[in-house]
Amino acid sequence: MTNHISKKKFMEELCRYQKGSVTRRHFLGVTGLGAATAVLGSTMPGLRATTAMASDIGDRVVLATWPNYHDEANFEMFTDKTGAFMQVNVFGSNEEMLAKLQAGGSGWDVYVPTNYTITTYVEEDLIEPLDLSKLPNYDPAAFDPRFSDAGIVDGVVYAVPKNWGTTGMAINTSHNGGKPFTSWKEFFDRTMDDFSGRTMVHDYQLTTIGAALNYHGYSFNSVDEAELADAEKLLIDVKPHLFAITSDYQPAMRSGDAWLTICWTGDGKQLSTDIPEIAYALGKEGGELWSDYYAIPKGAPHMEAAYALINFMLDPEVNAREVLAHGYPVADSRTNELLPEEILNDPILYPAAELLDALEFGAAATLTDPNRAELLARFKSA
Repeated sequence: MTNHISKKKFMEELCRYQKGSVTRRHFLGVTGLGAATAVLGSTMPGLRATTAMASDIGDRVVLATWPNYHDEANFEMFTDKTGAFMQVNVFGSNEEMLAKLQAGGSGWDVYVPTNYTITTYVEEDLIEPLDLSKLPNYDPAAFDPRFSDAGIVDGVVYAVPKNWGTTGMAINTSHNGGKPFTSWKEFFDRTMDDFSGRTMVHDYQLTTIGAALNYHGYSFNSVDEAELADAEKLLIDVKPHLFAITSDYQPAMRSGDAWLTICWTGDGKQLSTDIPEIAYALGKEGGELWSDYYAIPKGAPHMEAAYALINFMLDPEVNAREVLAHGYPVADSRTNELLPEEILNDPILYPAAELLDALEFGAAATLTDPNRAELLARFKSA
């Protein structure tokens, strides 16, 4: 036993596992028996995967995804059902995901690209066309096309919807008289004033540059050189006043070290639920409306496991548990039928139509625009 636990402790953990009070993953991890599962399977059948899928899909699946974006219990359930262990790699930007796949040898089986990136993955032959016969839980008719169409390129399905959301800001209102901010002008101006040293922006060109463009009244997706120059000047001026540049901003908001951040819907919901004085708001000048997808990179090493994981995550009951954990809205009507009314009526998840009207879906050109990439690099190194 690699963990060198006592026989008494081992038997206690075995008893807990057999009673169902701990997961298979917990038991194997605590006892150090992960590598010995196959040997033990003959004498302890309960350690085997509970479906025939295990022998079909292999022993692991590698997922590249975003921070705070899943229900860990669903991953454990997938492992229990299939015998395939989940390895999760977390990324902070679509540029980082693209660069990793362009470099080759990512080792990923499934990844979670955002709507505007998928045409680039297709053009660069970095994404597998999906065999929908292996995804029986995918019902195209159940999805709102606004948040599913980007997965289809030239009539071929390359990606299926995970969830959607908005990009706004989270503010600890206890530092602003109990009121949220309402604009990107307020976000940046106050960062250079009484919120100095307490603000975070994403480590991600689309949203950070987009917010600076919105400050000036420009399009979130602009690639106009003069407009990008205005955005860069603002970001360079703001840089000394930032607490951090990161896409994993929850820890600092929770600790109180930061008071303000660019924020995605689900993070806003998670923070607001746990710390009610943290409010989520959209900037009145604009911002991002987005949808994320499940996709398989070209040449995924565990292809059958990739299909099994995506199909599992598309199960409406599994997806409903995801929503309750991560706080992002989904476009699947089957899942929404399983969710409580307070979720479906939540203004963070489902903002008023007039607020959504000002938002833009990300544009494919922004992902590969050299001026945007260079701007972000200068900003981060300033």
